[in-house]
Amino acid sequence: MKTLVTANQKGGVGKTATLVHLAFDFAERGLRVVVVDLDTQANASYTLGAYKCGITASTLLSDTNVDCSSLPSTGLVLIESDAALANMEKMTLQDAGTNFNSAIKQLSAVGFDVCLIDTAPSLGITMGAALLVSDFVISPIELEAYSIQGIKRMVTTIANIRKANKNLKFLGMVPSKVDKRNPRHIRHLQELTHAYPTLMTPEGIVIGLRSSIADALASRTPVWKIKKTTARVAAKEVRALAAHVLNQMEIG
Repeated sequence: MKTLVTANQKGGVGKTATLVHLAFDFAERGLRVVVVDLDTQANASYTLGAYKCGITASTLLSDTNVDCSSLPSTGLVLIESDAALANMEKMTLQDAGTNFNSAIKQLSAVGFDVCLIDTAPSLGITMGAALLVSDFVISPIELEAYSIQGIKRMVTTIANIRKANKNLKFLGMVPSKVDKRNPRHIRHLQELTHAYPTLMTPEGIVIGLRSSIADALASRTPVWKIKKTTARVAAKEVRALAAHVLNQMEIG
């Protein structure tokens, strides 16, 4: 099983939208996907509510022996966010990381192909534990000043975590909510590409600022099932990102 975490210390950048659509895309490709929602805002849990399995995310961090053997044998599975996640910040990173690593191994043993982990937009115990056990991390980024400041901290955080998890590979920053008619967005994208040439997703892989993605999340469905002209463009962008991530993770 390959494990990917979406992370950014700035909220509202499209992190959960990215993760949810990766989950839908991977599952449609026939992969067995488990999503772990470590964000107390529970947005991924709302959109993927039809796939919840009865296990809550906090137990993966606090319990050394979570029983995953009864999970569904096919398709998409959600381990949902719960209020107890807020208490995880009282744990040490070592204890949370150890417990979470044990849970990830159990999920792998059940037979999942990929585990996707959503995190809160802050560097806390839950994000730290997710980064410690993951194989890959990807960071959606909005092309605004505050978001760009946040991604600088995120890059530093990932570099520090890699000292403890040498297997962690950064798949890059994904420009999200991009308005190509906005000169500021175009300028910031050029600046980021110049500053971090090896840390950006390939040119052309961007997620535009499109209301159809919000419509999809609210409707608990992937954007390619929304009947709007802009949804077709958004679907093409999201599918391109998913194909890139799959290739980088060497799945399928």
